Amino acid sequence: MLAADQVLDQYFLESRCQLIEIAAMLDRYDRANGDGDERLTLLYKALEILSERGAGDNRAEQLLNLFTDPE
Repeated sequence: MLAADQVLDQYFLESRCQLIEIAAMLDRYDRANGDGDERLTLLYKALEILSERGAGDNRAEQLLNLFTDPE
């Protein structure tokens, strides 16, 4: 298992890039005058989960559950 500083050393730049990609997509959506698609709501819920520092160590599981189609 990696130490906390090793995790950041290994994954920070890639994670930063992915967050910038998400921000760019949201900017494009806003410029296109999107009309509130449900998928956008899911993305914002996912960002809320990710932004909660006390969300625990199962954020990936929470996002998988969020994006799972309940049928």
